[in-house]
Amino acid sequence: MTHLGGSSKLLRAMNDAAALSHVLERGTLTRSDLRELTGLSKPTISEALRRLTEAKLVTVVGYVSAGPGPNAEVYAVNPDAAYSVALSVRDRAFDPLGSSGSGLPAVSAAVTDLAGTVRGRLELAVDFTRTDPVSAVVDAVQDVCKEARIAPDPVAQVQIAVAGSYDPRTDVLHHVEVPGWGRPGLVDDLRRRLGVPVGVDNDVNLAAVAERAHGAGRDAESFALLWLGEAGLGLAIDLGGTLLRGARGGAGEIGYMPMMLPGVTGGRGFTGRVDFQDLVGGGAVLDLAAEYGLRESTAAGTMAAAVARAADRDDAARSFVTTLAGRIAIGLSAVVAVLDPPLVVIGGEVGQAGGPILGAAVATALAEAAPLETAIATSTLQDDAALLGAQEAGRSAVRDSILATLRRPTN
Repeated sequence: MTHLGGSSKLLRAMNDAAALSHVLERGTLTRSDLRELTGLSKPTISEALRRLTEAKLVTVVGYVSAGPGPNAEVYAVNPDAAYSVALSVRDRAFDPLGSSGSGLPAVSAAVTDLAGTVRGRLELAVDFTRTDPVSAVVDAVQDVCKEARIAPDPVAQVQIAVAGSYDPRTDVLHHVEVPGWGRPGLVDDLRRRLGVPVGVDNDVNLAAVAERAHGAGRDAESFALLWLGEAGLGLAIDLGGTLLRGARGGAGEIGYMPMMLPGVTGGRGFTGRVDFQDLVGGGAVLDLAAEYGLRESTAAGTMAAAVARAADRDDAARSFVTTLAGRIAIGLSAVVAVLDPPLVVIGGEVGQAGGPILGAAVATALAEAAPLETAIATSTLQDDAALLGAQEAGRSAVRDSILATLRRPTN
C-alpha cells in the first residue's frame, strides 16, 4: 500500500509539473489546451490546475467561449509567486557610446517576476575601494525590491553578471578588475547574507544569453559573441543554446590570446608580446584612430564618429574602420578555425557603435583571413546585454527550482 501511495503522489507531482511547465512556456492556456499538450485526461488536468491554483502558482486571468455551456477559464502563471533579481557589475555606467560618467564602477539591478515582467530597475554608482561587494549587492537587492514595491522575501534567485571568469570548482572569480570581487569566499558570503541561491557568471556569457533570447543569435543554430568593450574583450560560445564555459570558467578570455605579428605594437605605446587586447582593446582603438585624425574621449565614441564619417565617404574614417576590421579579423580567424561557428555576433560598446559598417568591414576582412566561411552580425540590443542575460538566467533558475520542487512528492 505504501508503494502504491507513493506512486500515486509521484504521478500527481509529475502531472502538476507538466501542467505548470506548459503554462510557463506558453503564457496562457485553457484546460483543453493543457489536455492536448500533455495527453492527460480532463479530470487529471482539472485536479492538477486546482492544486496549482491553491499553491498560488497559477491563476485564472480570463475566459474564452467554448461553444455550448460555460466559457472556458484561461490560466496563466501567478507573476507574484516568485521573483529573481539580476545584477550587472561593470567598471562604468552603461552607455551604448561608452561616454565617461562618474568614473565609479556601476551596479545595475532589475527585479523580474515569474511571468518575465521587469517590475523595477536601478542604476547605482559604487566605490568598491570603500564598499564591500557583499554589502553593495545586499543594498542593491533591497533597493530594487523597494523600487518595485515588493518585499524581498519572495526573491528566489539572485543572478550576477561581472567581467571576470567564475570557477565553479573553487567558487571564486578570476581576471576580475572591479576591486574586491576576486577575493575567495565572496560568492559564499553573498549566499549567506542574501539567504537565497546566488548565480555568478561572466558578463559576456550572459550577454550571449540575451542574444539567444532577444537578439541576433535568436534563430542561429550556434553562434559566437565577440565582445568589443571599452575596458576589455570577451568571447562567448553558444553551442545550440548551451554555453561553452571551459574547465575553470575561463573559456572566451580572448583578450589574452597572443598575436605574433611582426612590426605591430599595441595601444598606449605597448611593446613586447602583443595580445588581442593590445590590438583591438579600447586603448588600441583610440591610438589607431588618432593615427587617422580621429579623436574622441572614448573608444566607442570614436567608433561612432568614425562610422558616421565613413558613411559620408570620409577617406580617413574609412581607412580607420578597414584597418581595425583587419585586426579584429585576425583574432576571429582563430576562433573560426577552431569552432567553425555559423554566425559571429559583434557586441560590446565599441562593436555596437561600429554597427553594420564595422560588421561589413569585418566580414570582408574575415573572408580573406579565415579558412572557413561564417556570417557576421552586429548586436542590435540597445540595453545592457549582460543585465538582460542575467534576467533570463535568473528567471530560468527560479522556474527550474519550482518545477524540481513540484516533481518531488511531499509526504
